[in-house]
Amino acid sequence: MSPSRRSPRPGRRVRGSRTGRPIMAALDLLGRRWALRILWELRSGPLTFRGLQEACADVSPAVLNGRLRELRDGRLVERVEGGYALTALGRQLGDALSPLDAWAKRWARAQTD
Repeated sequence: MSPSRRSPRPGRRVRGSRTGRPIMAALDLLGRRWALRILWELRSGPLTFRGLQEACADVSPAVLNGRLRELRDGRLVERVEGGYALTALGRQLGDALSPLDAWAKRWARAQTD
């Protein structure tokens, strides 16, 4: 796999960081197309590949496969009997993002004032 196609990892060069600082590696992974949407859709429980594809209506199978691979490499998603599910780290990420979600809702309301 070429360096540009590898999953972002702390300690390796990533977008925005030559040293691969953990926060920059995490932001690189989460900033990839569809990554956050996939995590969001899995927050309520496991989904099959087809279920994820339907939940993310515009994602191509190739992109979905790639993102799932990267999220599995990052230990945020795992294969389970029912398809794909968040790992403990993936659920912790959801908890960490909850304040950002609340802020985004306040921000959205402020845009309409």
